[in-house]
This record gives sequence, structure tokens and C-alpha cells, in this order.
Amino acid sequence: MIRILIADDERLVRTGLRLILQSEADIDVVGEAGDGREAIALAARLRPSVILMDIRMPDLDGLEATRRILGQPEPPRVIVLTTFDLDEYVYEALRVGASGFLLKDAPEDQLMAAIRVAVDGGSILAPSVTRRLIEEFVRRCPSSGQPDRLAGLTARETEVLRLLARGLSNQEIAQRFVVSEHTVRTHVAHLLQKLDLRDRTQAVVLAYESGLIKPGEG
Repeated sequence: MIRILIADDERLVRTGLRLILQSEADIDVVGEAGDGREAIALAARLRPSVILMDIRMPDLDGLEATRRILGQPEPPRVIVLTTFDLDEYVYEALRVGASGFLLKDAPEDQLMAAIRVAVDGGSILAPSVTRRLIEEFVRRCPSSGQPDRLAGLTARETEVLRLLARGLSNQEIAQRFVVSEHTVRTHVAHLLQKLDLRDRTQAVVLAYESGLIKPGEG
């Protein structure tokens, strides 16, 4: 079973999400939190697989809650829920390791797919929206000058990172290099390990912040 914790300060939102999720045979909603502090406590006690985390909550917001939860041993996956796709809080959540984000008005099938992708260790890079979000905030805060952090990558790993940041899938990267998808997955796993990153989302953020790829680059 996929164990879900819902964190949102609006009771109606939590109820709506619970009703949607409970219709799935392999999903169990194990708890609900009304603010960030409650989310942290329930995450530690209930050990959910995935947390659906609202960002803008009173007392302790979802960004700080996400940071603290993902700093714990064997943390769950966190999917950020937001009303606004261009939201600096979402951008910061991606930086600290959230697996991705969804707009609150996303269709039910997109929500289910996102949860299952997160459980499988993937990231919810709603491609156009996430890339636009990252580009917007990198424009506001230009390259943070971290090229040295990429120095340990091989030339092929650097190019894989560049293509990830451009939104290419493993299959597309494999076709570009004329190699197997397994080989690409190996390159991705190695670069994530070398850069101490949780997933592809953090890799995309770093690629922009380090200046490896520029906003608007195709």
C-alpha cells in the first residue's frame, strides 16, 4: 500500500483529497495535518510513503516542514501542492529535495500518476511548468557560481545533466547518445550520487544555478 499524509491548512481541501485518494485500491491515507509542525510530527510517527504538502500554511509553512522532514533518515517523498505555478516557495521546496509539485486544480489522474512516480523514486517534473518556474527564479537570482561542484563529473555525466535540465527523458537521452536506457540511468545515478542530490528535480535546479544551462536555452 502507498501510505499518504495530507498536509493542508484548509479542511475542505484535505477532505477532497482524501475522498479522491481513497477510491484507489493501493492507496491508504494514513493522516492529515493542518500546519507544518503537525506534518513533521505525523511524518515521524506514521512513516508515510508520500506527503502531499501545501506550501502556504500558518505557524510553520510547508517549505520549512519539507526541509525538516527531508533532513531526517529515510524520509518520505514530498509532493508540493500550490495554487500558483510561479511561486518562490515551490522553487525553494524543489531546491531542498521535494520530488516535484502539482497545482491544486490538477486532474485526478495527474495526481495519482504523480504519487506513483514519486513512490517509484522519480520526480514530478511537470516539464513545462517546472522548467518555467526554475528559469523564472534563476533570472531573478543569477547563477550562484557553483561550477566547481560539477568538477567531479565526467564529460558524459555533465552532458547528461545538461540534457536533463533541458527536459529530455532517459529514452530521449539514450537516442541522442545511441546507447541503452540502462546506460543513461547509470549515468544519472552516478551524477546524483557525486553531487549529493536526491533526484532529477534537484539536478535540474543545480544545472541552472551553476550556469551549466541558461534560462531560455533550448
